[in-house]
Amino acid sequence: MHRYRTHTCGDLRTANVGETVRVSGWVHRVRDHGGLLFIDLRDHYGLTQCVADPDSAAFKLAEMVRAEWVIRIDGEVKARTAETINPNLPTGEVEVFIREIEVLSQAGELPLPVFGDQEYPEETRLKYRFLDLRREKLHQNIMKRSEIISSIRRRMRDAGFFEFQTPILTASSPEGARDFLVPSRLHPGKFYALPQAPQQFKQLTMIAGFDRYFQIAPCFRDEDARADRSPGEFYQLDIEMSFVEQEDVFNAVEPVMRDLFVEFAEGRTVSGSFPRIPYAEAIAKYGSDKPDLRNPIEMADVTEHFRDSGFKVFASQIAADPTVEVWAIPAPTGGSRAFCDRMNSWAQGEGQPGLGYIFFRDDGEGAGPIAKNIGPERTEAIRDRLRLGDNDAVFFVCGHPAKHHVFAGTARQRIGRELKLIDENAFAFCWIVDFPMYEWNDDLKQVEFSHNPFSMPNYDHEAFLALDPSDTDTILSIKAIQYDIVCNGIELSSGAIRNHKPEIMRKAFAIAGHDESVLTDKFGGMLNALQYGAPPHGGIAPGIDRIVMLLCGEENLREVTLFPMNQRAEDLMMRAPSEVGARQLGELHIRLNLPE
Repeated sequence: MHRYRTHTCGDLRTANVGETVRVSGWVHRVRDHGGLLFIDLRDHYGLTQCVADPDSAAFKLAEMVRAEWVIRIDGEVKARTAETINPNLPTGEVEVFIREIEVLSQAGELPLPVFGDQEYPEETRLKYRFLDLRREKLHQNIMKRSEIISSIRRRMRDAGFFEFQTPILTASSPEGARDFLVPSRLHPGKFYALPQAPQQFKQLTMIAGFDRYFQIAPCFRDEDARADRSPGEFYQLDIEMSFVEQEDVFNAVEPVMRDLFVEFAEGRTVSGSFPRIPYAEAIAKYGSDKPDLRNPIEMADVTEHFRDSGFKVFASQIAADPTVEVWAIPAPTGGSRAFCDRMNSWAQGEGQPGLGYIFFRDDGEGAGPIAKNIGPERTEAIRDRLRLGDNDAVFFVCGHPAKHHVFAGTARQRIGRELKLIDENAFAFCWIVDFPMYEWNDDLKQVEFSHNPFSMPNYDHEAFLALDPSDTDTILSIKAIQYDIVCNGIELSSGAIRNHKPEIMRKAFAIAGHDESVLTDKFGGMLNALQYGAPPHGGIAPGIDRIVMLLCGEENLREVTLFPMNQRAEDLMMRAPSEVGARQLGELHIRLNLPE
């Protein structure tokens, strides 16, 4: 017999009745039922109920074991009586009558229980992550993550992609988030950087002549934590393709993503196709370039209905500034003063002056201060424009769209949640396309890249090369061949058709205020490679952690990551970051200059 087990704790069935078996695992819990002791024994594979009666030679030791001790049990498999069968366990029709117990290791007093699903402070959960991971739900999430990644790899290979690995130690980049720097011992005063993404390397792989690349790539960014973004490191499905246009990337990636979600949907619906939504349309309709399409609410520009109206708060702004717009946010079934007042109070809590509204009574009459001021004709025109019915409402925001669209989008989502309009049983995908190539930095008073600096401008190449850098209006109107995949309001990935022409890259960086020395210094390898025949290429990089988070139905990446850091980018279990000794610092030629 094997030293530790003949079966796992998830193996035993009625076919094993009568067999002598050996199982090992953790004591999930101990129950005393009038002289009979029940030990639920748990391992990676499942749970087996083990029973000791006072006549068993192992009974005395069974009385001593405690939760999370690791033990070995030898015994006979018996069928449970009909009334004691547990239909929720795969092993629920049998139990093991204990003949012998061996304690393999004991557990001290637990800082958090493994049995049950109680909530504990993040600090406790992360400090004792090895215990937290023993809990059933978290254990299942991590296993599902493994299955999802295996499925992704299989699907990518089936789609004709090849898996390559790119360097972890590389050069620092001036774009994007802060780099994690690694000092060089052999080159004093110089530093490597951990890659924020394998962006340049995957493009260089295409230039090297490999046609379809993918990698489950670790990425490192020194940025603040969020619920949907881990501090420090994360993983992405990095993809690049040669001789492609935007539609080719969509046709390759969309089936992989859709079929992956169908595989793990567990009864939830998945978009049949991903609609293409231009960036400007997404902002105007949803107030976000990450729209949650499970929410049916679409906003609309109703500026003309308020121009020269009796609602002076809006009319005066429209008259004073032609860039001011009034956006309407429909609220189907929200037609009560109580709901409208609640939303108005919420808006004030968000730092807004309020949230104007009209609601429609059972008789179809528009009510509220705005309806009273603009009159029945304009009220009815707004109702027709938005196709609102009785007992519906509509809310309004007024100002410069660039300044109020985020609040409008947040209000749209809140209305959708409050009125239970969001389909919680769906995965709603879309592509966001036609991102602006550049944006205006009001603090620096200059044009800068709005997205990926390596993207190809969606603009006639000769005309682009001839652009006057002072022609700000034209420059800010240029779109890039850039795209995002969004699911349920979460950005899963960004991608682009890359700039493979060195003269266009030089011009693109010059427009953003970077002279050729920046290109040569920071992106010299890429610029040099483009001189020697680069194919048209493009790619994308869906976030693995966010995909798993969605498929597990979680709202925080901590629930789908083995060993996450806390919100302050600290590993409480391994005590990182940590101080290092003077000898190590000396070898790296580093002297600390700490803040007081």
